[in-house]
Amino acid sequence: MRFYSILGGQALSLIGSALTQFVLIWWITDTTGSIAALTAAGMAALLPQALLSPLGGIFADRYSRRLLMIAADGVSALCMLVLIALFLTGRIELWHALTMMAIRSAMQGFQEPAMVASMPMLVPGGFLVRAVGLEQSVHSLTLVAAAPLGALAIAAMPIGWALAIDVATAILGIAPLLIFRIPQAFARDGGRAGLFWEFREGVEVVWRTPGLRQLFLLLSGVVLAFLPVFTLVPLLVKEHFGGGTAQLALMESLSGIGMGVGGLLVAVLAPRRPMPWILFGFAVSCGAMALTALAPRGLFGVAVAWWVISGLTFVLADAPLTAVLQTIVPNHLLGRVLSLMNMVMGLAAPVGLGLLTPLGELFGVRGMFIVAGLFGVAVSLSGFLSRPLMALDRSRPATEQRCHAHSPTE
Repeated sequence: MRFYSILGGQALSLIGSALTQFVLIWWITDTTGSIAALTAAGMAALLPQALLSPLGGIFADRYSRRLLMIAADGVSALCMLVLIALFLTGRIELWHALTMMAIRSAMQGFQEPAMVASMPMLVPGGFLVRAVGLEQSVHSLTLVAAAPLGALAIAAMPIGWALAIDVATAILGIAPLLIFRIPQAFARDGGRAGLFWEFREGVEVVWRTPGLRQLFLLLSGVVLAFLPVFTLVPLLVKEHFGGGTAQLALMESLSGIGMGVGGLLVAVLAPRRPMPWILFGFAVSCGAMALTALAPRGLFGVAVAWWVISGLTFVLADAPLTAVLQTIVPNHLLGRVLSLMNMVMGLAAPVGLGLLTPLGELFGVRGMFIVAGLFGVAVSLSGFLSRPLMALDRSRPATEQRCHAHSPTE
């Protein structure tokens, strides 16, 4: 009951956040039509989370994860109230939206490590892979709802009122966290060590665990290819396919359905050897991303089909990846390790945006999709050549996962 209530609340909050992201990105696309402006939006949405994730991971291991999630949702809701006032008074400028997106991204740097690190303490160990798959499926299905709702909101009301939906869903996300407690394994020293020492302890876990270093390096390459391109989907729809909010909503909704199916497949199948799923899933996802841009202008349906395949296979890789980390890393260190992964992935995305933006200005948004997709395929398949990486899913489970825990009420 506790797990499903918290998951449901977070799903509602995510619908609001995804709807807001859809509305703001389309507003930037429609207002500027600029790759540079969308690159700046991508930086604002990714860089603060990447930089603050290590601190968020330390906080998730040291302090109440439940309270961290409540605070992050609360600050994000306040950001939306500021944007609502600016839109409704006609004073909104691009830098206002970018600033609020950056603050919300910073809050994600605290919320995400707290949520993911809480999952092993909310479900039995044998249900963990299925729980992660279910969480990924719920996450994906929220995108299905958010895209058409965002398009409908843009058509039916001023953008300021559309953003108010996010405030309401944030409150619904906070409510279960006010009712239910989350068991937690705290750091061994009770939080007396310095922040740098705790950060170093998380780095040492990654460095000393066979295969984790290679996994982090591979993930940075995949994210460098995938996330920058994901930011530019609205521009691909508008410039190459001549579409609008309805076409973008259709593309993202069907992709969300594909991601939901991928999460359900992981939940049902619960693969015993996740690493082949992870590598093959990322490779197919990046390849399908390139094929999305290769679809001719008049075959938007073909592009949508490839984008759905890309989303489905991405989740087939991502859900087992999270479960691998939750299994082999002790819970009192899990927040730091997850935050390090978020930092590596988050920093790779802005680097990818910086490298690919000149290519986009020169060859257009389609060129960015194709080059990034082929690079992601090469990086993913290279993982099969690493023995430590392929053996990572056979590592001994973390025996200390629930050791050093306080009482079941935190």
